[in-house]
Amino acid sequence: MKKLTIALLILVSCSLFYSQISGKQANEQKTQQKAKNEENLIITDEQLDFSKHKVTFIELGADKCIPCKAMQPVMREIAQEHKGTIQVVFYDVWKTPKYAKDYGIQMIPTQVFIDKNGEEIFRHVGFYPKEDIIKMLKEKHIL
Repeated sequence: MKKLTIALLILVSCSLFYSQISGKQANEQKTQQKAKNEENLIITDEQLDFSKHKVTFIELGADKCIPCKAMQPVMREIAQEHKGTIQVVFYDVWKTPKYAKDYGIQMIPTQVFIDKNGEEIFRHVGFYPKEDIIKMLKEKHIL
């Protein structure tokens, strides 16, 4: 009877241990997939191809700037909802100051909208609500 009880305890312990490991692996896979999906939405590539989208929305800010952090969900939503029409780009000007100089940035966050010909069509400084971005894009006949 003792041997059966010990064997049963070992079996239960192994099952619990295995289920914890499987759960952690599943969570890690979900986290990696989410990061990959978000990576596809916000491009940080220096070699932008403006011609593939009606407009490129460039956010110039910093990861540690509070208003810039508030823009992140707005950028993700616009990228998801208008995939193929709007290309969304984020440049951290604290990590790479070159972009601040290239775009003439004085304050962050700054949003720059560029058409498919590479011409700037609109610029905004500060937090820019999604509704206002959509309104501006509709006024410019982009959406």
